[in-house]
Amino acid sequence: MMFMTHDDLTTWLDHLTKELKVIAPRDVGKGHVLYRPVTNSSEITFDYTRPDLSAKEFLLPHTERLMRFEKRADQLEMHDLSCEAEQIIFGIRPCDAHGFVALDALFRDQEPADAHYSQRREMTILVGMACPQMWEGCFCTSVGGAPDDPSHLDALLIPVDGGYAVQTVTDKGEKLLASADFKEVTDGQDRTLPEIPMNEIVPVLPPEQWPGHFDEDYWMRLGERCLSCKLCTFICPTCRCFDLRDEPIASGANLVVHERMRVWDACTAPNYRTIAGGHNSRPLKGQRIRNRYYCKFHYYPQDFGPLGCVGCGRCVEVCPVNIDILEMLSTVSAMQRELDVLEAEVEL
Repeated sequence: MMFMTHDDLTTWLDHLTKELKVIAPRDVGKGHVLYRPVTNSSEITFDYTRPDLSAKEFLLPHTERLMRFEKRADQLEMHDLSCEAEQIIFGIRPCDAHGFVALDALFRDQEPADAHYSQRREMTILVGMACPQMWEGCFCTSVGGAPDDPSHLDALLIPVDGGYAVQTVTDKGEKLLASADFKEVTDGQDRTLPEIPMNEIVPVLPPEQWPGHFDEDYWMRLGERCLSCKLCTFICPTCRCFDLRDEPIASGANLVVHERMRVWDACTAPNYRTIAGGHNSRPLKGQRIRNRYYCKFHYYPQDFGPLGCVGCGRCVEVCPVNIDILEMLSTVSAMQRELDVLEAEVEL
């Protein structure tokens, strides 16, 4: 096992910040921790739970300029507006790295791939920090993850006595960490990996069982509590709905300029499904919140493969009316057990 002291880690990070864009957990005030660009290791917080927001915005920004249209007289020119330099996301929690797998399935792994997302993804190196525990609301182990899961990272650091155990996962991670000062653990040194306390496993129905519960009254009752505030959507590591807008930038006698913008949208918004003519196919809050959950656990895995949920628990934490995805999963599983009993009785 490779080992790095905290001092060696901060020295390495200081070196990286001089050469590359480094994004890391940072205390932005009043106890709030966010992934933010840093200029040196002193700006990084190493004692944190899960940052308030995921790192999604660094691959899929809230607002992004995609292209520019310039019209001069009868000539029209289009310019692609891409992209940034290589970046390192340091200290990313495994669940947030897992979230990129869901985004990859749509934006990178489908043809045609999204050029802007794919370029950022290729130029991003993920150095994770294992969670020392599962916090209230966390259920990553129920959706294929774990607090120390290295699967979706380029390298993983695990806090141990006196420093960090280091695990390289990909060639990108190995190349990046080649400049770090490692120490080989020798006999007699206690660098035992910590045993991480786990939360109770939450039952999650397989995607093929969700359609049988589409017309349950439960969704309308859940919708009565929803404020359509969209917090759960914007805070989620895997939600990826967006809108496209053409914004005027300049207008003159000889030049008109517009830029095409991509901005985050939310399926829980009242007008999300409103089309030309004013028809809204999901006018009720219960319909919209049902769609949010069905997208995560039925539509998305059937269409693209991965679940649309990584069990980070942020939506549980921020909902102002205490709509709880854990409660929903347990309720739907109970519905399925009742359905299984009824079907068994019919067969008899």
